Amino acid sequence: VSLISVLFLTLLLLFSALFPGAFDCCTKISDEIPKGILRRVARFEIQEADGLCHLAAVILHIKGKKFCVNPRNRKVKKILKKMKHKIHRSKSHVRKQRRIRITKQKEQKQ
Repeated sequence: VSLISVLFLTLLLLFSALFPGAFDCCTKISDEIPKGILRRVARFEIQEADGLCHLAAVILHIKGKKFCVNPRNRKVKKILKKMKHKIHRSKSHVRKQRRIRITKQKEQKQ
């Protein structure tokens, strides 16, 4: 193994340790998204066009796969709004149930 190969591998490992998300950037985005994909989205990430990734994108995660889509797409905006609303609503619902349960327990003790 040549010295250049060892040096290259060392630099590659150092780069991947310092910038773990650098190899997960979307390099291409799709403007067209099949409805079947939108219905199965488990979670999403927003990729900004700064730092290591030079392309703005929304990363849709579906069963271990990821799809990079255009953040300006109307369908994408709609699904993101829907998902944020569901997440917000479910969290507040859990808090409300917990408060009711604690209040009932206190009343029973008195």
